[in-house]
Amino acid sequence: MEIDITLSAIKIILAGTASFLLAFLITPSLTHILYTRELWRKEVRSKAIDGGDVPIFQKFHKDKEVGTPRFGGILIFFSVPVLALLSGLLATTGFWWLEKISFLSRSQTWLPLATLIASSSVGFLDDMLQVVKPPMHGAQRWFWDTFGQYIAGGLSFRHRFLLVAIIGLVGAWWFVSKLGVTAIFVPFVGPLELGLFFIPAFMIVMLATYSGGVIDGLDGLAGGVFASSFAAFGIIAFSQGQIDLAAFCMAIVGALLAFLWFNIPPARFYMGETGVIGLTATLSVVAFLTNSVLVLPIIALPLVMESGSVILQLLSKKFLKKKIFEAAPLHHHFEAKGWPHYKITMRFWIIGVVAAFVGVIIRLLG
Repeated sequence: MEIDITLSAIKIILAGTASFLLAFLITPSLTHILYTRELWRKEVRSKAIDGGDVPIFQKFHKDKEVGTPRFGGILIFFSVPVLALLSGLLATTGFWWLEKISFLSRSQTWLPLATLIASSSVGFLDDMLQVVKPPMHGAQRWFWDTFGQYIAGGLSFRHRFLLVAIIGLVGAWWFVSKLGVTAIFVPFVGPLELGLFFIPAFMIVMLATYSGGVIDGLDGLAGGVFASSFAAFGIIAFSQGQIDLAAFCMAIVGALLAFLWFNIPPARFYMGETGVIGLTATLSVVAFLTNSVLVLPIIALPLVMESGSVILQLLSKKFLKKKIFEAAPLHHHFEAKGWPHYKITMRFWIIGVVAAFVGVIIRLLG
């Protein structure tokens, strides 16, 4: 038993370390491409979700949005799948120790890996549409003149929401039809059978988690918060004997740490929708795979705070005709209050780590 625990710990640590190194090593080439191709917004965002102006956002970010590339999420999008597939390939060589360190398994990591690839692809498409330059002549120019008004500036919020919902529907179908899961675990109570209502519940969780992606707004903020969340679910997966899933979570943490290395002020690039959609969708799947979906709002508390501030702000402006916050999401409110960006980021990190501790404790005791 001690040998199994030791090998499992080695697999998890190795996955995180290898992912960090791989992401770290490809970053110079990635940033060279991003800057050579000028893959950043060509103008600062000027409208909020409700169509209103965003003067505070423009005040603090007008010199950062233009000139800083997006696509930092490619580090996770590339590193984790490549590492998982490589580990699976090495496991077929006949060396027992290579087989032991592989974390590619149908029962634990196929679904979150597929989710990461599919959702990051949607985010990549959105990022590309936000930074693409209109062609100047030829058939491409005709296409842009005809359809450019629909794709310029990226996918609309409605279209992104719809695509995330479709990914959630496919994921829910897999849980019900392939894994036979139709219940969620309630800490200190036990399984709660949902039947076919599991499918809409799964989709709602994925969409709600995605709404927390608005946290990607300050240098280093999103990377640190997502790292603590995935580390927490890695611990939960390890406690349940889901070693491959725990290694998968740690591989994401490793790639996020490499991303953070280059994203702390001054950021070399932003995470973009490539990272946000991929990470939020995958986080939802991991929460269901570990029977921990009800502690997801605790473990990912900063995401809840961010999306909640946007919802409250929209409702207050619509029904009360006034704002609750100086700006939404919440980190922009603190910017408007005069907090330095590094103070906001590091305090959010602290909240994320403490919340992750609490969520893990509740799930393990429950």
